[in-house]
Amino acid sequence: MPMQATFDHGVPPAGAGLVAPACYDASPRAMRQRSVGWAAKRYVDMLYVTGLDRSTADAHFRPRMTPLPGDLASQPEADDAALRTAIAAGRFTVTGDDATRHVTVTWADPEFGDVTAHAEAHPGYGGILLGEQTRPDFTPTPLSRPTAAPLWDHAAPPPGAALAKAADALFAGSPGLYGVLLATPERVLFERYSSFGSADRVTPSWSMTKSITGTLIGRLLHMGWLRSVYDRAIPPLWSDPRGIHAGITLDDLLRMRSGLAMPVLHADGSTTLGFENALVYQQAGDAFTTAQRGIPATRPGVVYRYINAGPNVLGAVIRGEIERRGLPYPATLYGLLADKIGMSSYQHSADRTGNMIASGAGFATARDYARLGVLYLQDGVWQGERILPEGWVSYALSSSHTGTNYAASFWTNQDAMFPSLPADTAWATGLSDQRIIIMRGANMVAVVTNENDFALNLGDLDRFLATGIGV
Repeated sequence: MPMQATFDHGVPPAGAGLVAPACYDASPRAMRQRSVGWAAKRYVDMLYVTGLDRSTADAHFRPRMTPLPGDLASQPEADDAALRTAIAAGRFTVTGDDATRHVTVTWADPEFGDVTAHAEAHPGYGGILLGEQTRPDFTPTPLSRPTAAPLWDHAAPPPGAALAKAADALFAGSPGLYGVLLATPERVLFERYSSFGSADRVTPSWSMTKSITGTLIGRLLHMGWLRSVYDRAIPPLWSDPRGIHAGITLDDLLRMRSGLAMPVLHADGSTTLGFENALVYQQAGDAFTTAQRGIPATRPGVVYRYINAGPNVLGAVIRGEIERRGLPYPATLYGLLADKIGMSSYQHSADRTGNMIASGAGFATARDYARLGVLYLQDGVWQGERILPEGWVSYALSSSHTGTNYAASFWTNQDAMFPSLPADTAWATGLSDQRIIIMRGANMVAVVTNENDFALNLGDLDRFLATGIGV
């Protein structure tokens, strides 16, 4: 008698099902498509969100090929030779339409033909990467957001000689700086901007947005929408408890310990497993669905690996909790935190389907970024109202493991990256050292706004901050 297969016929929750894995296409054309996608995203952000003129945007942009996803120990270097050749031959072009706030990037190549990517900016939705499409898959409805009263209604006082000298060195050694701000909850202590920066210019956050997303999880916990960070994370595609994702908690996602990876399909037909942390800014599509379709390659909660998938799963959780209550998204998303603490200038970048990307690419002014730091200085209390759970600040700003300085969507000074600053210093950080630095012992917050592809001199920043707090 033939052996009969035995299946689990238990009834899963309504609408549940096992999620198909996402695969990373590493064919040469797909890699070029991501490279032009990255260029389109960068230019639409610089021209039509931050508002740089074209010559300044050109000076700030560094074309780069997309690297392959890395493993647990390394990130492969990309070969830029073909891209450099295309640029030298005039076959890599960037055009912007000021009337429609639309950017088109084309890489013309005899072998592949034209590889093109589009991006478009809409107020409240940042720069939307469209890929080969020319329009998003959703209608970016105008958002009505409140204008907050200034947290600080004064200019910074003239700096002392030592602080001015330290700031001079920082700006001289870090040519990508938009500006630097140092403040307590009560007053601005120092504020300076470069020739291309200003107090009212919104600048890119990149992965500082992860700290916004983590804080939103804290908001949902405080409001009772979520119960505990140690509960299983249940975004829409992970609702089946029989699935491989059932062991991943909110805490794992916040602390980069989810283990989410994806198969990488190479041009020669081979397959490797990789951890991807830039796809959402290079390849247009549904960032939340792609993140949920990652496969745990390590046991959840055990191995630290920095990726963008985890925060975007958290973004899917947040969106799901909003829409489950019949509330409008993204207006509610802004209302939960950014508008609550008066970050009137802050905006997420949306993906092509309308998700507000949770891993990076937000924008705000320096003073509005500083409001997030002040919220943490005040133990999650804003204007007398507790908006984060008691104990949240300690949880979010405490390192996860010995050997890594990553906490719960923030970074810490556990490894003395800033040797002159106290061990309880923590920060949000972005791709090019954009930072919101929370110095709890000194009751100060610092904001550093910086442009991509320009290294920030961390030694100069350490000396500036140490001078500012009087270390």
